[in-house]
Amino acid sequence: MIRKGLEGGSYKPLTPEDISKINETVLRIIEEIGCEVNTDTALAALEKAGATVDRDKSRVRLSREKALELISKAPSEVTLCGRDEKNDIHLGGTRVYTGTGGTALYIYEPATGVKRQATLDDLKNITKLVEKLDNIHLFLLPTYPNELPLEQVDVNRFFAGLDNTTKHIMGGVHTSEGIRQVIRMAEIAAGSPEALRKRPTISIITCVISPFIIDAKYGDMVVAVAESGIPLVCPAEPLCGATSPVTLAGNLVVQTVDSLMGIILAQAVNPGTPVIFGSVATSTDLRDYKYIAGSVEMGLLNAAGAQMAQFYKLPFYATGGMTDSKTLDAQSGYESAITNLLCALSGANFIHDGAGLMEFALTACYEKYVIDNEILGMVMRAVEGIRVDDETLAYDLIKEIGPGGNFVTAKHTRRFMRKEHYQPALSDRNSREKWEERGGKTTWENAAEKVKTILESPAICLPDAVRKRVLAEIKGIVA
Repeated sequence: MIRKGLEGGSYKPLTPEDISKINETVLRIIEEIGCEVNTDTALAALEKAGATVDRDKSRVRLSREKALELISKAPSEVTLCGRDEKNDIHLGGTRVYTGTGGTALYIYEPATGVKRQATLDDLKNITKLVEKLDNIHLFLLPTYPNELPLEQVDVNRFFAGLDNTTKHIMGGVHTSEGIRQVIRMAEIAAGSPEALRKRPTISIITCVISPFIIDAKYGDMVVAVAESGIPLVCPAEPLCGATSPVTLAGNLVVQTVDSLMGIILAQAVNPGTPVIFGSVATSTDLRDYKYIAGSVEMGLLNAAGAQMAQFYKLPFYATGGMTDSKTLDAQSGYESAITNLLCALSGANFIHDGAGLMEFALTACYEKYVIDNEILGMVMRAVEGIRVDDETLAYDLIKEIGPGGNFVTAKHTRRFMRKEHYQPALSDRNSREKWEERGGKTTWENAAEKVKTILESPAICLPDAVRKRVLAEIKGIVA
């Protein structure tokens, strides 16, 4: 049973009063402090939309009324389509979906304990793997092909996605030419530019730099993507005590301002652009100012971020599911589970980084995708909650069985046993004796067997004619 798009929102770390105070501080910052915008194209669009622009300082300020007006132009719901319609996801409200994230530079191999540089083949393999993992609903391009020159990275990353999965593909880009080529590639795969905008099978991430900076590169990318009409994600990554105040509330304020400024810019360029409010907010290890990916505070911040997105009526891209562990140990499991669970129960629409990443998001691991798929299945079962009605209360059955009876042979048990209880695909629930008879394998060893089975199965490629056209028209692809 595949669970996706379930309504979350049962967990609320912020009270309505908290949300109001955060919103007031956010609007005050946008109005009084402003954001540094280092691209003339973006400055012109914001000025035309009613912002006050100090060109000497590249500083943009907006009245709270103007800021809220531009935010309100963004759609409250965004559909991210898969090549197969069964993989469409509908972001908005408190509906919850999960996905991968990146961009990791390394691959960890638990069988040898070796960490090596990620290649294009790794990206293709991970894409094929995630296609068959049902609790991972969206494919965000998770690794960087280190062997390729920069000018070939964007087209090869997105082609690896388009050619190996029918799920929606999201990713960051590294060059302006890369944006143009990636969008053109997706148009060919969709059949036409109009078909792609009707059913967007790709979306693009452009980051705002905390605190309060839109740099020239990403600012121009926001403008280009907004003009194209392709769905756009505007995340920010404030780090407690480094690029934001050390307090969680202060971090949340910075994150909210940063992401909203990306959304405001997109709406100034093209009102109605499908845009997703995004957070990668987390802690900092103040001993060495290292980014921390597995802290419970990251879960709290992103759960609170979901509430702020719901307040502004914007779809939300949260971050959870990572670990700072360097191996597939208990730390890897509990850190990934806790942050995923907090985000999901808060109603975060898309939990990115939800599977596969470890070691401060520097490293991906094939086996961890399979393990995290199991974690996410349990997380989504928690989101589903407990159904309470006459059928599930089962009074008539309880009356019939009576004191001292059992429910093993009841039709009610057969009807509900798989719906009510998550059926693990990886977890071992055998007795010790039976587990030992079957080899006494660890979780990661069982995951490795599943990886091998999936990667040996037939690939899901683009149709031949489409694939040939993409390869002919888009230069630099390593097929």
